[in-house]
Amino acid sequence: MTPSLLIITDFFRAADQALAYATSLAGPLQARLVLLHVRRDSLLDPEMFTGELSDLSKEATALALSQVADNLAIPVVAEIGHGRVADAVADAVSRHHPLLVVLGRPDYSGTPDQLVQTTALDMLRTAPYPMLIVPHTVAGSKLPRRVLLAVDGEDFTLGAHVGAIRQLLQLLGAELTVLHVAPDAATHIPEEQVLDSVRRTGLGTDLPVPMGLRRIVADRPADGILQAALARDTDLVVVLARPRSFWGKLFHDSVTAEVLLHSTVPVLVLPTLA
Repeated sequence: MTPSLLIITDFFRAADQALAYATSLAGPLQARLVLLHVRRDSLLDPEMFTGELSDLSKEATALALSQVADNLAIPVVAEIGHGRVADAVADAVSRHHPLLVVLGRPDYSGTPDQLVQTTALDMLRTAPYPMLIVPHTVAGSKLPRRVLLAVDGEDFTLGAHVGAIRQLLQLLGAELTVLHVAPDAATHIPEEQVLDSVRRTGLGTDLPVPMGLRRIVADRPADGILQAALARDTDLVVVLARPRSFWGKLFHDSVTAEVLLHSTVPVLVLPTLA
C-alpha cells in the first residue's frame, strides 16, 4: 500500500503552512496526501465561539477542498468529516493508516496556556498517533535535516510506529541529536543510558552521521527543550508523549504540551507505549 500523510485543513494560514510542509515531506517518502477538512458543526464545540472555525457552506467547502487538491503536484485524496476533529481523524486513521497526522498550529500568543484547548492535544488524549505540528510562523517547505530528540533517559517503545519514524529519519538524511534535560547539575544519568534508550528503538540506525548527545540544565524541562532548539538551529523537535503525560492530568502539566504550544519550529510528537 502507498504510504500517506494525513493533513488536517481548515483553509486558514496555519493549515496552509502545514500543507506546504507536508507536501515537501511527501516527496522523499513517496507518499500521497490525505486532505481532511472537518465540519465542526456541533453547538458544543468550544471553538464555535472563538471565530477560529471556517463558516463555509457544505458546497463551498467541497469546492475549496477540490481546488486545494487540484493545485498539488502529488497524489491527493480529499475528504470531509463532521463533528469533533479527534473523532474524524481517528476514523480517517483507521482507514488510511498514515505515517503521520499533520496539522498547523495557529497563533495562540495572546491566550494563556491554561485557556488553550488545541486540536492536537485533544487528539493526543483521545487517539494517540504520531503527529507533526507545524507552527503558523514556519514559512516555506525546507526539509528538516537537524533533528533534536528530547528524552528523559528512561526506556521507551513506539510500537507499530517505529518503522515509519525510522524510515522518515533515514530518508531525510537527518542529523539526530539526543537531548537530555536535567533539573540541576547534580542529577546525572550516564551518557550511555540516555543513548541506549534511543538505540534500543532503532531510531538512530543508518543515519549519515552518528547520533549525538547534548545535556542541558533547566528548572523546567520544557524551557530546556525550547532553549536547546533555538541554540542548535534545529529544524525539527521530536518529543515523546508518554501515557502518564496526558491521562489524568491537565494538559499544561505536560512537558510535551508546553513544547507543542511554544516551539518556533515543527514538533513531531511520538506517543509511546510506556
